[in-house]
Amino acid sequence: MFLQKTIRKKVEVEGIGLHSGNPCRLTFRPAPADTGVWFVRRDLPNSPSLKVDAQNVEATVLQTALGNEHFKVATIEHCVATLSAYRIDNLFIELDGPEIPICDGSAREFMRAINQVGTNELDQPRKYCYVTEPIAYSEDDKHAYVLPYHGLRLTITIDFPLPIGRQKLDLEINEETFARELAGARTFGYAKDLESLRAKGFGLGASLENAIGLDDRRVMNPEGLRWPDEFVRHKALDALGDLVTLGMPLMGHVVLYKAGHDMMNKLVKQIRQNRTSYRHVELGANIADLERRYQDWNLGEV
Repeated sequence: MFLQKTIRKKVEVEGIGLHSGNPCRLTFRPAPADTGVWFVRRDLPNSPSLKVDAQNVEATVLQTALGNEHFKVATIEHCVATLSAYRIDNLFIELDGPEIPICDGSAREFMRAINQVGTNELDQPRKYCYVTEPIAYSEDDKHAYVLPYHGLRLTITIDFPLPIGRQKLDLEINEETFARELAGARTFGYAKDLESLRAKGFGLGASLENAIGLDDRRVMNPEGLRWPDEFVRHKALDALGDLVTLGMPLMGHVVLYKAGHDMMNKLVKQIRQNRTSYRHVELGANIADLERRYQDWNLGEV
């Protein structure tokens, strides 16, 4: 049986906010089965909470931010991407402010925190969103779609001005591939854009310690890149985080072309609206049926 998971005990991650530049801290706390993933502001009266859900997404420019009538939380994507890869279904994420620590610009610290305390299986089966036919969303030359697939797979293509250029990544997602191929990929930005972004209230905490900086010709970080294609790896990391807003783990092949947070939010909403294109399934007794359907679909496509 594929059971729901949470973590074994609480664990903290500290740092500064990428956009606010202010010190911030979060605490991961275990949650019971069928809870989902919630942010909780312990520093506010009555500790208001906010579910990680596509309907609560308020901003998709340079980040994914959630909000309701009580509070907002910015830059959630690196944190919750780790939950997606580790299949953590239920969690309380307690905050002492409106932003998630940026750490080194990747998901490494969140992964280390989860590994430090370990995960715990609960007594309820995990429910998957199992895609049964293609679902797509596109705008101009940007495309995002998901195909039937027995597992979770990402194929991502980006196309930025130099020195990034065009990069592509195709990866089956699980704990091992996430840790090895994605968790350490850092966020990035062009130095020429920083002044205008800060004038708008973004990137006030950005530095070469928590982001890859670029000028027109080169990477500005003295240590260089962690992978030659670190940029597309980070976009895959972002996409994993945005998938958590679906509300349940996805079984499908996600294909993205020049698609950022905004396109991912719209794809997630498109999946939800196309109720005839997916099923809610509990793996275990019916896994053989899913494998047969997946094979039939592939043979039909060929």
